[in-house]
Amino acid sequence: MIICNLSVPLLGLADTAILGHLDTADFLAAVAVGSSIMSFLYWGFGFLRMGTTGFAAQAFGANNHQASLQLIAQCLLMATLLGLLVFLLSPLLLKWGLFLMTPSHGTEALALSYCQIRVISAPAVLINYVIIGWLIGHQQTRWPLLIMVFTNVLNIVLDLILVIGFELNSDGAAYATLFAEYAGCLLALWVLRRQLIPLSGKINHQHLKSWQSYKELFAVNRHLFIRTLILLASFAFFTAQGAQQGQIILAANALLLQLVLLVSFGLDGFAHATEALVGDAIGKKDHRYFLQVCYHCMQWSFITALLFTVLFWLCGDLVIHSLSSIQAVVDTARIYLPWVLLLPLLAVWSYLLDGIFIGATQSRAMFQSMFLSSIGVYLPCWYFTQHWGNHGLWFSFVAFNAARSLTLGGVFLNFTRRHAWYTAPTSHKR
Repeated sequence: MIICNLSVPLLGLADTAILGHLDTADFLAAVAVGSSIMSFLYWGFGFLRMGTTGFAAQAFGANNHQASLQLIAQCLLMATLLGLLVFLLSPLLLKWGLFLMTPSHGTEALALSYCQIRVISAPAVLINYVIIGWLIGHQQTRWPLLIMVFTNVLNIVLDLILVIGFELNSDGAAYATLFAEYAGCLLALWVLRRQLIPLSGKINHQHLKSWQSYKELFAVNRHLFIRTLILLASFAFFTAQGAQQGQIILAANALLLQLVLLVSFGLDGFAHATEALVGDAIGKKDHRYFLQVCYHCMQWSFITALLFTVLFWLCGDLVIHSLSSIQAVVDTARIYLPWVLLLPLLAVWSYLLDGIFIGATQSRAMFQSMFLSSIGVYLPCWYFTQHWGNHGLWFSFVAFNAARSLTLGGVFLNFTRRHAWYTAPTSHKR
C-alpha cells in the first residue's frame, strides 16, 4: 500500500518537474490551480473509496460473500451516476472553482483549459475509487498497486510525449492524465472481474433499485463526504491565498505541496492497511486483535514519518532544484522548506487515525474533528498571522494538521475506553 500510494505524489512530482523546467512559471501555476480544482471535484467523492473499504473489510472479516457482492454492485452504480453528474455540471463547477481561486488572468485561461480536459475522466476516476476501496477491504493490496502504478507510469510517459514532444504544455499534462485514468479504469474492471469469480452468492438486483438498501452506505458516507470537502477546501484555500501573493509564491507553494503530498500518500499506506485490518477485527469482534493492529501501525507510522523529516532535512534543497530550474521559484521554496520538515511528525497521527476510524466505519468523529480543526484552528490562525505573509499561511496549515491529530487522538482514547468501536453499522448485517 505504501508503494501504491507513493505512485500518486510521484506523478505530481513528475508533472511539476516537467512543467517547472519550461521557460515560464505560467504553466506550472496553471496546473497548480487546475489540479487544486480537480482535486476538490474528485477527492470530494473520496468517500466512495473510504466507505467501500470499511464495509468491505467488515464483510471480509465476517466471511460474508453475499454482502461483498452487493456492496460492490451498489458502489459501482453510485460511482457511475456521480461521475456522469460531475461531468454534466462541470461548466458551472469549474466557473465557480476559478472564481474562488482568483488566479491571474493568464493563469485562469490555462487552468480552465486544463480542467475542461481533465473532467472528462470523472466516471473513470470514481469507478476506480470504488474498486480500489473494495480490493483494500479484502486485503488484496497487490492489485491496487498494479492499477495505480500502471496508471501513473502511463501518465508520466504521456506527459513526456505530449508536454515535451508535442509542446502542449499544461494541456498536454491534462490529456496525459485523462488517457491514463481511462486506461487504469479498464485494468481495474478486469481485476475486479477476476476477484468476483470465486465468491459465492448472488447480487440482489431489486436491492440495487431500492433506496432503503443504501441507507447504511449513506449514513457513513455523508460524514466522509462533508469531511473530505472541508479538507479539500482547506487545500484550495491554501492555494488561493498563495495565488494572492503572486505567481512566484503560488508556484513555490505548489512545489512544496508536492512534498507534503508525498508524505501524506506514503503514510496513508499504513492508514489503508489499518482500514483493512481494523475492519477485519471489527467484523470478527476481536478487541485484542483491534488493539494490536492500532499499536503496531502507530509504531511503524511514526518511524516512517521520522524518516521523511530526516530525508527532507538532508535532501530538501536537492529535491527543490530538481523540480524547477526557475531560480526565483527555487529560492522562494527554500525559504519555506522548514515548515515541510515539521509536517510529517505532526500530521502522521491524523493519517493513521483516519484509517482506524474508516475501518470501524465511525465517520461522524472524522467529520467533527475536521470541522473543528478547520474552523477553530486553521482559519483563526491564518487571520491573525496574515501580516507574516506566506509564513503565516504555512503556520496555519501546520497548525491545522496538528489539530486534526490531537482531536482524533482524543476521540480514539475515548472510544477505546468505552469499547465504542462496535456500534457503527456494518455491511455484513445486510
